[in-house]
Amino acid sequence: MLLWKNTASALVGSARRMFMAEVVELLGWGGQRYVEKTFGWDRKTIRKGQQERDAGEPALDGRCSSGRKKAEEHWPRLLDDIVDILDTTGQTDPTFRSTRIYTPITAREVRRRLLEQKGYTDGPLIGERSLRTKLNMLGYRPQRIRKCKPHKRLPETDAIFEEIHRVNAQADEQPGVLRLSLDTKATVKVGPFSRGGKSRCPQPACDHDFDSKCTLTPFGILLPKQAKSYLWFAQGKVTADFMVDRLEELWKTFAPEDRPHTLVINADNGPENSSRRTQWMKRLTEFSDTHQIRIRLAYYPPYHSKYNPVERLWGVLENHWRGELLDSVEKTLGLARSMAYKGIHPVVRKVKKSYKAGVSLSKLAMRELEKRFDRKPDLESWFVTINPITKLG
Repeated sequence: MLLWKNTASALVGSARRMFMAEVVELLGWGGQRYVEKTFGWDRKTIRKGQQERDAGEPALDGRCSSGRKKAEEHWPRLLDDIVDILDTTGQTDPTFRSTRIYTPITAREVRRRLLEQKGYTDGPLIGERSLRTKLNMLGYRPQRIRKCKPHKRLPETDAIFEEIHRVNAQADEQPGVLRLSLDTKATVKVGPFSRGGKSRCPQPACDHDFDSKCTLTPFGILLPKQAKSYLWFAQGKVTADFMVDRLEELWKTFAPEDRPHTLVINADNGPENSSRRTQWMKRLTEFSDTHQIRIRLAYYPPYHSKYNPVERLWGVLENHWRGELLDSVEKTLGLARSMAYKGIHPVVRKVKKSYKAGVSLSKLAMRELEKRFDRKPDLESWFVTINPITKLG
């Protein structure tokens, strides 16, 4: 008898009801009254189990359609609006040890922005606790404390972030405007060197003090809206000429009817792509005139380059080949091709051409070129617009 009671307690749902029906069938006449008095089993439950046993399948009732509907069914754009808010504030792990996106704002702040920016009403909108569940479901981890403190902070940092969020949001919404994020990753040594992490096939590795076969410098371009990425590996230096040549190479992949009229470039204001780098600005001006395209440069402030969207691409790549031995150029390129950012594999190429470093314009030539630029007042180094000279005929 105790065995029957314990077995019924261990089962759930239809299996439990059919087991109770089998016990009553085994006891015969008066079995329902007996188990109700002895075990406390409900007769209605037993009869339902008998019906399920005779039919050979669980009974369907209204419980499967009961309960509250998910918030997405009431607000179909809720998840998209949350992502729009968090994409402008999310940052990747600076150490690339995790693919999580950290957000410096809380669920309460996300709810406030939904009310103010997305037009939701306070009463019907879900609360902080439910919103926190949605954030976790989307892969975001709200942090109440600052993850890392920058070494330096310009007085214009807040103004730069406010303007770059405005420029990026405007670029993603307007047709005919393409936004891309570009950056150069640290040089990778090709050889049997340990990169940290674990591999399914343990292999002995050397430390980084030995000479390498060669070095590769990755340069990446990410289209944040389309999640498309392009990687080039150079054995020489990644100069301003190298970067603009990659833009030219990327431009050829677009069909003439798909080419935008405005190009927004997010970068980190490094030494080779700074708005004060003469060769970089000269080549971009030539690119603008050749293709009759307007170029808008939007830089992130110093020590905040981790907010640049392409940094997330580097995080995925670093986690993808962590634990592998990059002992050949072919293996390095192959691992880069096999990675996926948001489910899309990058286009990977190796650049054989060597570029001369230190190419620059004279002060007089740069002074003439500067007349072509429209710099934002008070943020001249961070936001620059290059308008093309219209071709005649």
